[in-house]
Amino acid sequence: MSHAPSAVILVRPSGFSPNAQTAADNAFQSTSDASAEEIARRAFDEVAALAEALRAEGVTVHLFDDQGADRPDSVFPNNWISTHAGGHVALFPMYASNRRGERRADIVEMLKSQYRVQDVIDYSGLEPDDVFLEGTGAMVLDHEARIAYVARSHRADPVALERFCTNFGFEPMAFDAVDDTGAPIYHTNVMMAVGTELALIALDMITDDRRRAEVSARLSARHEVIALTRAQIAEFAGNAIELQGASGRILVMSARARAALRADQVAAIERSARIVAVPVPTIELAGGSVRCMIAGIHLDPRPLVA
Repeated sequence: MSHAPSAVILVRPSGFSPNAQTAADNAFQSTSDASAEEIARRAFDEVAALAEALRAEGVTVHLFDDQGADRPDSVFPNNWISTHAGGHVALFPMYASNRRGERRADIVEMLKSQYRVQDVIDYSGLEPDDVFLEGTGAMVLDHEARIAYVARSHRADPVALERFCTNFGFEPMAFDAVDDTGAPIYHTNVMMAVGTELALIALDMITDDRRRAEVSARLSARHEVIALTRAQIAEFAGNAIELQGASGRILVMSARARAALRADQVAAIERSARIVAVPVPTIELAGGSVRCMIAGIHLDPRPLVA
């Protein structure tokens, strides 16, 4: 059975820019010589192009525009909202104060009106206590095996993680992971992705040998594991998401990520899901890529009323 969502949420920004409040711990961020206006325009166009590419594959896209100039990372909705089979929605506490305004009541209301939503669990009240859990950035969820893979960081607090896993029926599997400089991986979804039959992961980023073996064994029990290198992670090759298209499963990633894969890795991936690669070089300046831009909808649609 595929747990890949066939509908997604995207947010098209008006004031996109690499976020100064997140630069300290996000080693994937970079700078550009382009003007702020040009960066914002390019980001707007890249989200529109991603929406078009997904719709061409038969994926339902709910595209929202963000008019706020004070929300530089609004293009990454997967950090503040997740949805789950059975009609459950989670809203998450965010580390950067200028990201907390990204949570939008209109998106939640859209979900309630078009999908079967039983409850909304809001963890944002943990923010004043400096307790954060940034959604499916901080967690990579195996919806079938009910495992939440988490690279430990201050964006993935163990208290919030335990609450989420208890409420939503996941087993937490946390580990320490670092980049080449020894800095903790800020979001788990930059180093791994889990689909129906495949998993991409840079296992050698996990520092503890025993924990690395445990993660590998859990993934291998259900998935073909495709090992990524640290260099490929730096090109966002781990930042991918499996979706259900009209003609089968697709693995969506950036053109930069696709270019970093070897031919044997592409062949292994496409035994399970066809790769759809979309260029998002401006968005990637902010330290996230295509997976970060997509909030998957794991809810049953409401029947159409004649």
